[in-house]
Amino acid sequence: MLATVAILCAAGWAYLIAMVADMVPVMDMSEAGPGMGFLNQFNIFKGLPAEARAALAVICLPSGTTTFGMPGTEPTLVDTARIFVMWAMMALAMMLPGAVPMLRAYSANASARRTDPDETAVLPTLMALLGYLTVWLGYALAATVVQVLLSKAGALNEMMAPASLALTTSVLFAAGLYQFTPAKRACLDRCWHPRWHFPQERSTAGSGLKEGIIQGWACLGCCWAGMTVMFAVGLMNVLWIVLLGALMAVEKTAPTRFLPIVIGAALIVWSASLAYLIYASAGPA
Repeated sequence: MLATVAILCAAGWAYLIAMVADMVPVMDMSEAGPGMGFLNQFNIFKGLPAEARAALAVICLPSGTTTFGMPGTEPTLVDTARIFVMWAMMALAMMLPGAVPMLRAYSANASARRTDPDETAVLPTLMALLGYLTVWLGYALAATVVQVLLSKAGALNEMMAPASLALTTSVLFAAGLYQFTPAKRACLDRCWHPRWHFPQERSTAGSGLKEGIIQGWACLGCCWAGMTVMFAVGLMNVLWIVLLGALMAVEKTAPTRFLPIVIGAALIVWSASLAYLIYASAGPA
């Protein structure tokens, strides 16, 4: 089970890193979100001011230029499939590490309920992993639809980052507010202390799948807002993929009310500061 999780997680990171690596030589990486500008050290935009980078991008990168895994400005069915694969890889990279304690607990529980000495908990546990992933693939599908709609509305730029501070502010505020809701607390409790819904049922592939889906729903309720923050910081911002993935893994496995509150407060303060910038830049009415 651990080997399977490691392979899937590594596959997710490999895909995302390959996407970014293909973008770096030909694109202004500062457009991918906060912190990504440092990657311009490895392309033709190194050391140039923002105005020069914008002019160079227009000259060298005509509209519609894409790289490995990136959709075009007018998403086709193929582009939509690329977006779904990207979100699926993000789910593998960001959400699987935090699922390991739950899977270990389920494996121990399944082993304790064996009726046949020759039975093992391997297959039920792998099916629990499949059920867990099914839920997050559903989230990836929903996120794909949202991304396509935002792109068509002009809310995302060609680098899949917010085209305006309004979208960033709204997403950050909503994600921060969710950290203080009863739903967040209830789902965190389920992640910290997994409760099995079919305790009397023999550990089989079917029961493992059902338990995995239920635990996946609890994880989704805990972490969907954190994943959605990617819409605010840029969908190809690998720095934030690492940071958010680590935060959500710690949040799900360390039973403390302090961290979720700190994360929520930080997101709300960040959104408030951006709202002030929007207000200040608008000037007096």
